[in-house]
Amino acid sequence: MNSPDIERFDALQQREAALELDRVSRVFAGRAVLKDVSLTIRRGQFVSMLGASGAGKTTLLRILAGLDRADSGRVRVAGARSVVFQEPRLVPAKRVWENVVIGHDRLGAAKQSALAALDEVGLSRHAQGWPKTLSGGEAQRVALARALVREPKLLLLDEPFAALDALTRIRMYELVARLWRAHTPAVVLVTHDIDEAILLSDRIVVLSQGEISADVTVDSPRPRSRGDEHAIALRARLLAELGVDDAALQAASRNAA
Repeated sequence: MNSPDIERFDALQQREAALELDRVSRVFAGRAVLKDVSLTIRRGQFVSMLGASGAGKTTLLRILAGLDRADSGRVRVAGARSVVFQEPRLVPAKRVWENVVIGHDRLGAAKQSALAALDEVGLSRHAQGWPKTLSGGEAQRVALARALVREPKLLLLDEPFAALDALTRIRMYELVARLWRAHTPAVVLVTHDIDEAILLSDRIVVLSQGEISADVTVDSPRPRSRGDEHAIALRARLLAELGVDDAALQAASRNAA
């Protein structure tokens, strides 16, 4: 079987693509986790990936990040990529600004970049502080600053809001949307949250048992609301794709209240 590394091609830029997957497959312990997945994402496009646990979302994101290899197929990425995980993964022994530019050789120039990135996420006052002094939302904002300071063409987000409280999640949605508009990377967001995907995305891809079962365009204007007519209809469609009865879910929610 072919086991390619992620490849970067100028031809992708000419086609205005940030990412191309061609029949990507991955097998673990004899089980096909990804099955011939093909997908093209345009430059600057925001794509969310939905699916039940075990559907292959995180496996696919790890392949895109270069952390795992596909067993077959081809992955092409047009330029640098950065990843933000559910846990911020900050280094406790380094100051906040140092965490933003870990791996940079020219520390003096890097510090200026770090300070600008922290200012962009509203954390310039914490630049000289230590990670242990940050709240969960603040730490995740540092992780975003670290990802974007490199000006990636592809930003990969692996459930970055899952551990945050509801109010912090809303604020993070607004921040991510603003940073995406400012930096214009293509974004792949792995999430279990349908409303989150609808609020943020241009496209929503549903994975089921390692295959793409739906690829839906979200064309309603921004900013969006969970309660608008388009969002309600799209939510019902996506729940159906995921095998969930929307009416039964709403009834259960009312009963729980």
